[in-house]
Amino acid sequence: MSAAYKPIYTPEEYLAVERLAAERSEYIAGETFNMAGGTYRHSLISGNAFSELRTALRPHGCRTHASDLKIFIPAADAFVYPDVVVVCGQADFFDQRKDVVLNPRVVVEVLSPSTESYDRGTNSELYRSISSLRDLLLISQDEMRVTHHHRTADGWEMREFYGPTAIVTLAASQVSLELAPLYQDVDLRDDEDSR
Repeated sequence: MSAAYKPIYTPEEYLAVERLAAERSEYIAGETFNMAGGTYRHSLISGNAFSELRTALRPHGCRTHASDLKIFIPAADAFVYPDVVVVCGQADFFDQRKDVVLNPRVVVEVLSPSTESYDRGTNSELYRSISSLRDLLLISQDEMRVTHHHRTADGWEMREFYGPTAIVTLAASQVSLELAPLYQDVDLRDDEDSR
């Protein structure tokens, strides 16, 4: 049995197709990957993260974007849709369409059981290769837990934060975020199958 043919696209071909597509897909080194839909819990946490970051970082000249904005990762020739993206100062774009940003300062991914291993491994490494990135937040859906990767003068450091009173301080602006608001209206006791 032969393997199914999977077309290889150039970045320009991917963008031309993606901009007209009804469903979103990500692009890594010529291959496209369909994105699964989110769940109620994922949506709440993503929305809370967007709201908290927008409020905290706006006074610092930063703009917070929801999951419709793509970012380009040069080291992997990849276009991805993080759950939340923060750009500080002037945004740099891939092309004139202004739907792909090149200089994210903060990226947030809300983890799902089906993607958690990838998001904590390969995806995290890809994000950390972006020279403008200062903070990567990986937010659990199953417990009050945030993994914070932040850039230092010596490279990247990672810390885990647990519980409602835990506070994450962003390297991007020294703004602090408490975990409880990230989980507002989220019932962690609910046995939701959060894919």
